[in-house]
Amino acid sequence: MNEAVRENRKPVTARARAGGFNAWREHHGWSMAASFRRLASRPLGTALTVAVMGFAMSLPLAFFLLLANVQRIGDSLGKADTISVFLKGTLAAPNAQQLADILRERRDIGAVEVVTPKEGLDEMARAQGFAGAIADLDNNPLPFVLKVHPKPDLTADQVGKMVQELRDMGGVDMVQDNGGWRARLDALVGVGTRAVTVLAVLLGIAALLVVGNTIRVDIQGRAAEIGVLLLIGASRPFIRRPYLYAGLWYGLFAGILAVVLALGLQAALAGPVARLADAYGGSMDFGGLPAWLLLAVPLLSAFLGWLGARLVSARQLRKAP
Repeated sequence: MNEAVRENRKPVTARARAGGFNAWREHHGWSMAASFRRLASRPLGTALTVAVMGFAMSLPLAFFLLLANVQRIGDSLGKADTISVFLKGTLAAPNAQQLADILRERRDIGAVEVVTPKEGLDEMARAQGFAGAIADLDNNPLPFVLKVHPKPDLTADQVGKMVQELRDMGGVDMVQDNGGWRARLDALVGVGTRAVTVLAVLLGIAALLVVGNTIRVDIQGRAAEIGVLLLIGASRPFIRRPYLYAGLWYGLFAGILAVVLALGLQAALAGPVARLADAYGGSMDFGGLPAWLLLAVPLLSAFLGWLGARLVSARQLRKAP
């Protein structure tokens, strides 16, 4: 008898679970659509909330775009791994080549270029304002120059030690570490990156608070309706669900707006940067925001909107009778 009852109970339990899941899924679909219709029914209030969140989310993107391109400009104007070794003027071409061969055998050096006095003079002649002065020279005063490129995996201390060793070599008149200004630029970019990260966190919290306050006002305005739902037996998760989707919609639209604003800034800067690149012989290029970041911002913003709505709605519904 008991076994028969258990056998008959199994299908009923399975059907009940399936029916409960279907009802849960249908209510999620209804909540998503209802929350969207409610936001569409008040376009001005929705647009203001989305605009505040969108502008807040676009600021870190704008700063990230600027910092990334400052880094790219630094890469174009000068490489940090270039060390200029000026040889003594009395050194002849075979001696300069022999010294370059010795440096190429070092494990911490990737490449060595030999710049002859004639090549150096031609480079100066191409520079604005030097052509006339060079034409008046009776002889070439420039020495041989070795362009030394350290291995890319070297630390700053290892490069500094290499520079000192190059200064101590025979036949070397002066060593110029071209990576000094680049190291300072990298340090400034690092500080800027940290500042942008902190700013992004603060503005993300601000966006969360904006959504939370909007949902709080919405719940307070529908307190009587929520009270009736509680009296007829509706659960708090059931009542809270449309508000969670409203927060998600707010965040998603704000993230899309932030991406559009960032792309607009990127398009606005492309022209001036192109003209700047032409002034430097086309050696610089303007880099846009990466695709993964443009896709991640709306998703992250939607999560922040959902989280703000979740925190506020749970607190407000706990206070409901």
